[in-house]
Formats: sequence, C-alpha cells, structure tokens
Amino acid sequence: METTISTTRPDFSALKNSIHHKVIELVDLNRLDMADQEGARDELAHIIESLLVAEATPMTLQERERLSQEVLDEIFGLGPLEPLLKDDTISDILVNTSGNVYIERNGLLESTSVQFRDDTHLMRIIDRIVSAVGRRVDESSPMVDARLPDGSRVNVIIPPLAIDGPCLSIRRFGGKPLKAEDLLRIRTATPEMLDLLEGCVRARLNILISGGTGAGKTTLLNVLSSFISNRERILTIEDAAELQLHQNHVVRLETRPPNIEGKGAIRQRQLVINALRMRPDRIIVGEVRGEEALDMLQAMNTGHDGSLTTIHANSPRDALIRLETMVAMSNLNLPDSAVRQQIASALDAVVQVSRMSDGSRKITHVSEITGMEGNVVTMQDIFVFKKMGIGEEGEVLGEFYPTGIRPKFAERLIASGIRLPMDMFEVPGSF
Repeated sequence: METTISTTRPDFSALKNSIHHKVIELVDLNRLDMADQEGARDELAHIIESLLVAEATPMTLQERERLSQEVLDEIFGLGPLEPLLKDDTISDILVNTSGNVYIERNGLLESTSVQFRDDTHLMRIIDRIVSAVGRRVDESSPMVDARLPDGSRVNVIIPPLAIDGPCLSIRRFGGKPLKAEDLLRIRTATPEMLDLLEGCVRARLNILISGGTGAGKTTLLNVLSSFISNRERILTIEDAAELQLHQNHVVRLETRPPNIEGKGAIRQRQLVINALRMRPDRIIVGEVRGEEALDMLQAMNTGHDGSLTTIHANSPRDALIRLETMVAMSNLNLPDSAVRQQIASALDAVVQVSRMSDGSRKITHVSEITGMEGNVVTMQDIFVFKKMGIGEEGEVLGEFYPTGIRPKFAERLIASGIRLPMDMFEVPGSF
C-alpha cells in the first residue's frame, strides 16, 4: 500500500521553491522565530497568499492551500515530514535518502510518495532536528541520536558511513501514550497478566523488560511506570529522553555526546551513579546497554527496589546472558558466579515482549527469577503466549495462558497489601 502525501503536478515543486525563496528575501525570519509562532505563521500565510496572487501560474484553491502549508512547514517545521508527523497512526518514519521514504503503520511497512528535493534539503531538515537538542552531525560525527519535542526518537547516519546518502529514522512517541486498557484492547496482554504486573510495580519488585527492536519495550515501560505512586520520587535515565511519565515528582536525566573535540561525553553509567546521590525512590533506565548494567544491579541490591529497565534480547534467558555480558564491560574482572548472584538477587521478574509477523505486539513471557542452582540463575514462566499459526489474512493466531505455577514473590505482594486471586495462575481446565 502506498501513502500519497504530495501533489503530482510537475511544476508544483518548482513553484513552491520559488515562493519559499521570495519569502526568505522579504521577511526577517530571525525576528519571526522570537515572536509568537502562531502569529508568525498567520503573517507569513498572508505574504505567501500575496505572492501566489502575483504569480501567473493558474492554481486551484486546494493547490494554493497545499503550497502555502508546505512553505510554512519548510520555514517552521520539518518540511516534507510534517504531514507524516501529524498522522498519529504512523509509528515509524524511515527516510532512506532524499527520494525514498517509508512509514510503519500498525506494525507493517508502507512506501510513500514523500520526497526531498535533494540530499542538501534533507540535510537541512536533519540539522534542524539535531541542533534543537544540542547535538551535531557532520563528516567527523556522522551518526547521532536525537529526539523531537514530543519525545520521538531520531537516529541519523550520513555519508561517508551511509553510502547512498543521508538516512533518517524517527520512532514516534507523539500523541497520547498507550495505557493499560489499550494493551488489553489490542490484545498485547490479558487482564490477569496486567494485574500481576501492576501488583509487581506497586510491591516494588525489580522488573526487566526484554524484546527486540520495535517490539514495544518503551511503550510497556511507560505503562508499567504509570502504576507507580504519585508520592514517590522517580529518576529516569535515557540516551534520548522518550519516556512519558505523568507523576508529579519526576527528574529526567539524559546522556550527552562528546563535543567537537571528542570531550565532555556523559554516559549512562555516570548518570546512574549520580542518580544514587539524588535520593530516588525509583530509578528507571530507558535501556541498559553497557557497563551501567553493573551499577543498575548494585542499585537494585542496595535498597532501590522497584527499579525498571529494558534490554534488547530475544527471550528471558537471553536477557540474563546479555546482562552478564554487559557487566563484563565494566572491566572489574568479577567472577561469573558473583555476577550471576548479583543478577539473581537484584531482579525479580523478566517480561518478554515481541512483535509478531502481522505487526501486532504480544507479551510472550512473564517470568520470575527464583534464585540460583549451582552456577545457574533459575527462572520460571508464570504466563506465556503460545503461537498457534497464521490466519487467512496473515494474522497471528495464538493464546495467552498461565503455566500453573504460583510465583514465589506472591508472598511479597500479599505483604504489600496486594491480593490477587490465586486461581489466576491455574491452567484453564485443570483441577
């Protein structure tokens, strides 16, 4: 399916460029940036209308409105990307060079007719994005992570690393964040699974959310963080700030890349260490990906219960193996047994979320860390999703079910005043 955004009129682009250049010549854009943007847009809209009237090119009312809107988007927004950013159904925008733009909607990729004039045009939009958050991208620093004002995550890679031209990826987090009831509506989880996870968060259990790229880890982290009490002090630590917490007492920390001389970088590990000195009730790390894993585990083991984080992994067991590898990045030469003991005592549960072939997201495992057996971290599944096959229209068929195991942390839930019906853990049809 192709998404049509721009007009197909052959002279439309040339006329838009002409009007754009005339506006720049006529108006002091620096003055407009300091003014009320709504008023500035109205002022420029009148100027654009006057310029269009002076043009000899015949245009319909619809074409005039579209041209005016696109010129305003070039001046105030992100140019050709603005219509895509205003569409709440789009979850990813993927710019593969100036003439090739894809989107993801409902978990499936679609091509679009959106195009930039050339690579220079695309680079101007990229510079506008990264400079707004104090980042930079050039030949000496050809990769960058940034974010849009709404929290959407942006990744840029340019030549010489991107052979065919600049590439831009935007992971959308705009609009209203999904809530627990939304996860039920789209069948990401069952009420029983969410009741258990809510109880775990309220009882201050440490939870690791695991999944692949685009599986919905951050979305699930947002949902779980919504269960945290409004009376707690929450510190979030991220590479690019994208979490959307609505509690009153939230302190958001974000890493900083090196400057043009390669100095001044602030890594996640430094922020985790600093967060421990800020009297947090909860620490939420957007994604653990390096040596900060050790400090996160130590925080969980030293009184900072109820911490939440995510990790890239294909299964709960893989998530623990990746954690072990990340701890090794700290170069402290800890024995494997000591690292695994840290993991076993720090984490209480691992939640695996996956993106299915039809684009849907499912919580495929809710697993409990039960301790150590010899030199192995032991875990048991509490809820799982079992895939049954593919339907006639490509939809994934399957069902969620409890494994019949009552988690050991159920006693901690009861001690925290959270009482869940014990029959929710029973396999349907069992006696």
